[in-house]
Amino acid sequence: MDVAHAKVAVLGAGNWGTVVADRVARNGREVTLWTRDAKVRDEVNLQHTNETAVPGLRLSPNVRAVTDPKDALDKAELVFVIVPAQAMRDVCKTVGEHFRPYHFVVHGTKGLELGTLARMSEIIHDETCIRQLGMLSGPNIAPEIARGAPAGTVVVSHYPDVIRAAKAALTCDELMVFYGEDVLGVEIASSLKNVVAIAAGIATEMNVGENAKAFLVTRGLAEMTRIAVTMGGDPTTLSGLAGLGDLVVTCASQHSRNHRIGRALARGVSLSQALEDLGMVAEGVSTSRAAHELARDIGVEAPLLEAVYRIIHEGQSAQAAVRDLMRTPAGRDVALFQSRA
Repeated sequence: MDVAHAKVAVLGAGNWGTVVADRVARNGREVTLWTRDAKVRDEVNLQHTNETAVPGLRLSPNVRAVTDPKDALDKAELVFVIVPAQAMRDVCKTVGEHFRPYHFVVHGTKGLELGTLARMSEIIHDETCIRQLGMLSGPNIAPEIARGAPAGTVVVSHYPDVIRAAKAALTCDELMVFYGEDVLGVEIASSLKNVVAIAAGIATEMNVGENAKAFLVTRGLAEMTRIAVTMGGDPTTLSGLAGLGDLVVTCASQHSRNHRIGRALARGVSLSQALEDLGMVAEGVSTSRAAHELARDIGVEAPLLEAVYRIIHEGQSAQAAVRDLMRTPAGRDVALFQSRA
């Protein structure tokens, strides 16, 4: 395989999947975009739009949508899998027979599976023959990437050819693609930052002030780091694009789904109504439960993540959660972390 010119498929025609397909296609590649929805397929192919997922984006004509996974994967060499976390296992079972060991797969899903607490790479390993696997992450708000605003992203994998193929497909004047090897650390950071973003949305709506928001983001990062390092991740990963970078943008951007959910909850909107109004998946909602269970199972204290869990799943008010957080004993500010790996 010529990794610099690998044929590309994208599984998942949601917000980020559609933008990744368009970004790669604008680099001159023919991209096959898989969707379960025949209406989306026809809209992409006939009108070169996907208005429900990315309003206003005119897709490159190099993007061709299909509903048959065999059509998507038969000629592909590099495959981006970008589907909701709770759908990942089902998607892998649906398309798994069409994967081949030679496929390079890069997933872009930021979440943990409820019940199993599995990371997305673990699900892909469980359900498919894929071993040459990586993840795409970073501060990548899809509408900004769609309009060509400058950004940076990171591809992590234990396989150098996967990194080279993904970098070649994505790199352009508007997108710098960095790389790394800490898949576990990036998957944990990418998942947990969505929970912190819900807390940031709550803080914004409560108008607690800039000091409090900076305090929240910093302590959120500390909790993310404790969990990632306890599981075997590299602590320096959390200071990179998939950690601090993604956390900052997700906690601040008006486009952040999880931030918007937090603001709605602080206004007293029910979770079901907030999700209906959003009209898209907010991974932090399910990840808040997974984070609660994960921190408990590995014995890590995470008071901020726990507060979000109580607000979403136990009905605690945002005001009461803030009071409880402020009564938490303050310990050492910056700790030294050593990975178990």
